[in-house]
Amino acid sequence: MEFFFPEDNLVRATPAETKITALHADPYPDGRRVHVNVEMTPFQQRPHLEVNLFNADADEVATVSVVEPMSWKIEFTLHIRGERRGPYRLEAKLFYPEGPAAEPYEITFEAAPPSAE
Repeated sequence: MEFFFPEDNLVRATPAETKITALHADPYPDGRRVHVNVEMTPFQQRPHLEVNLFNADADEVATVSVVEPMSWKIEFTLHIRGERRGPYRLEAKLFYPEGPAAEPYEITFEAAPPSAE
């Protein structure tokens, strides 16, 4: 049974050509969570993806590992641990266990502290 439904006329990249094409982070208003979107080149072989979130002190405050994603467009929510210290740096690494690995893709963003109501 095949679960991977290809789009018509879609060119898929080899492992050496597969890379992250877009990375977006949208903090939730509560300041404790971040909605993350990752887009990759369409691939022939499913890669692995490691996403890490670091605070202003370079401490890792959230992480997620995705093993062989089914799609090249994925989204998820990261929950921020500890005190809120921005700006935050989101780093995504795409790799294959036997190689190759693409260069990390990074963005920086601010998350508003939770409002005191």
